[in-house]
Amino acid sequence: MIKGSRKAQGGFDLSDAPSHLIRRCQQYYGDLYAREAGARELTKQQFMLLAALEQNDGASQTALVEITGIDRSTLAEMVRRMLEKGLLTRERTEEDQRANAVAISASGRKALRSARNAADRAERQLLEALPAPDRQKFVKALREIAQAAETLAANGHERPAARPTRRRRLS
Repeated sequence: MIKGSRKAQGGFDLSDAPSHLIRRCQQYYGDLYAREAGARELTKQQFMLLAALEQNDGASQTALVEITGIDRSTLAEMVRRMLEKGLLTRERTEEDQRANAVAISASGRKALRSARNAADRAERQLLEALPAPDRQKFVKALREIAQAAETLAANGHERPAARPTRRRRLS
């Protein structure tokens, strides 16, 4: 926590909490993207998934969870819906018949190109909230935080994904 994020009475001041501020920035970007993309374009998460697949075509759904940070059940539902819309293709991997390799279809590539323009405009608007000299510093700081998260995960210290608990039947 940074200095000043605790109030005198021991309360928590959200206006100084980096975690809250990052969340608010994410919400602001979501609003900018939605406005730029309009109702007919991809959602922010669909765009993120297609952008990840553009660089990792044929990735397994498990790998896509790691790449995008989208939780397993949400990603599975997104893939299902995007398959129905013809944006993706999916097939079993040769290495593991239980895993699915996901790829972008021709329609998905077209949707990605269109949505990329909206995302670029939203990204520019997001950064325009900062003075020009601070924009690259801000992106660099975010990159460093993201790298710290990747290092933590690579070292096996990530928080395990929430799994449903099984209830034992009482006899």
